[in-house]
Amino acid sequence: LSPPVFLLQYTDKEEVVLWMNTVGPYHNRQETYKYFSLPFCAGSQKTISHYHETLGEALQGVELEFSGLQIKFKEEVMQSTYCEIELDKAKRDAFVYAIKNHYWYQMYIDDLPIWGIVGEADENGEEHFLWTYKKLEIGFNGNRIVDVNLTSEGKVRLVPNTRIAMSYSVKWKKSDVKFEDRFDKYLDPSFFQHRIHWFSIFNSFMMVIFLVGLVSMILMRTLRKDYARYSKEEEMDDMDRDLGDEYGWKQVHGDVFRPSSHPLIFSSLIGSGCQIFSVSLIVIIVAMVEDLYTERGSMLSTAIFVYAATSPVNGYFGGSLYAKQGGRRWIKQMFIGAFMIPAMVCGTAFFINFIAIYYHASRAIPFGTMVAVCCICFFVILPLNLVGTILGRNLSGQPNFPCRVNAVPRPIPEKKWFMEPAVIVCLGGILPFGSIFIEMYFIFTSFWAYKIYYVYGFMMLVLVILCIVTVCVTIVCTYFLLNAEDYRWQWTSFLSAASTAVYVYMYSFYYYFFKTKMYGLFQTSFYFGYMAVFSTALGIMCGAVGYMGTSAFVRKIYTNVKID
Repeated sequence: LSPPVFLLQYTDKEEVVLWMNTVGPYHNRQETYKYFSLPFCAGSQKTISHYHETLGEALQGVELEFSGLQIKFKEEVMQSTYCEIELDKAKRDAFVYAIKNHYWYQMYIDDLPIWGIVGEADENGEEHFLWTYKKLEIGFNGNRIVDVNLTSEGKVRLVPNTRIAMSYSVKWKKSDVKFEDRFDKYLDPSFFQHRIHWFSIFNSFMMVIFLVGLVSMILMRTLRKDYARYSKEEEMDDMDRDLGDEYGWKQVHGDVFRPSSHPLIFSSLIGSGCQIFSVSLIVIIVAMVEDLYTERGSMLSTAIFVYAATSPVNGYFGGSLYAKQGGRRWIKQMFIGAFMIPAMVCGTAFFINFIAIYYHASRAIPFGTMVAVCCICFFVILPLNLVGTILGRNLSGQPNFPCRVNAVPRPIPEKKWFMEPAVIVCLGGILPFGSIFIEMYFIFTSFWAYKIYYVYGFMMLVLVILCIVTVCVTIVCTYFLLNAEDYRWQWTSFLSAASTAVYVYMYSFYYYFFKTKMYGLFQTSFYFGYMAVFSTALGIMCGAVGYMGTSAFVRKIYTNVKID
């Protein structure tokens, strides 16, 4: 999806392009507009070698426009005027609005981002000034650009019906920075490798050890007692057994492998969750190996490509589970499984797109890009999903349960309120959320504020910890549920793990109101829309992981018990 980036090597006096990207309010990172939507003027040079936009850039609203400034490799430019702005009342009002809302702009030289502020107001907020002089200092190592700095000078008061001269200068300096390390100055080790980050990982790790120990202890001791009791009952004669009061999880052996309610939706959710897990795993590994943050939109392009390529995983797990549960409408299941996540993401994007178009924001996704994404869904994701479904149905679609399923469902006895599935579901997400919420803060800050996330090793550890905690919690929940002679464990195990998403979404409200200064309809709908997509995807992934672990556990305990 993304064309290869050629490492640019320059010869002396070769043209260096200064691209203008977007301008927008500092506090609303996603609310961006084309640079020339403000009445800035461009330089005299008009023609430029063509620029190709990648899919990731188009979706993220990167709109590069040529600045028209003449910059040549290693050729210094003294301060010179490149254009003049005829400042009428409308243009002045546009600049004043931008300065009041702390607008700043982004530019690129040789893929290195540079930020500059539009202007500033005096202390009383009555007079407004525009920065008119761009002082560029470019560092080079050999024949490559490794560093760019911008200083804004030339403060001019905005007065209607005047002419404002815009000027620039370019200074070249030799630098010792290696080309491979040129992005390091944009990273923030003091933020991402803070003691709290290490402490949170250690904290989560201790929680995992505690939970795994707890689960093993409960299950080993309790199950050993259960097995001992059940085998003692085997040795009793029929009379004693009828008089003895049988209870516990063995009682529901004839119903525990009964198909879940709504098997079509359930198997589609499990398939989608397995796919999201595999996408997360592969993208994090790729990000650890390749520095994806150095290229615009490459993270998103990679995620879309990996999601399309892992579609057989969705088909395999969803299709095989649906077949095991005796489902007949497998084509419908395949369609629902294939389009569940893309429909959710595209639906949200479509809704936010309307607001972006209304605002004339650069985040508005072009029609061509939408068509490209739809083509990926229909011509890549669907066929691969079909392949996965056929493999899943044929290779592992036979129901091979250790116990027979009774013809008549057993009535579920009354139980204490805290054993009800609804209560278990609500409490199940607390511990998994507790193991990831510090990492959520770092991920949110890198996405919604101006930090570049680069510590993917941390993210990998957190993903592993999250999976272990989720599986442990759902196994304990399921054990309690089965002991209360309630065999509706499939949805309970899925939802108790998926409820992590509710806590993450609640945390996103706290983050919005207390950690950011976002405002306006566009940024707010963008934030809560995409946070809902992120939370739902996380919930489906946790639910699938929880169900898979619990399914293995249930199969194991019923295999080991002797059943008449």
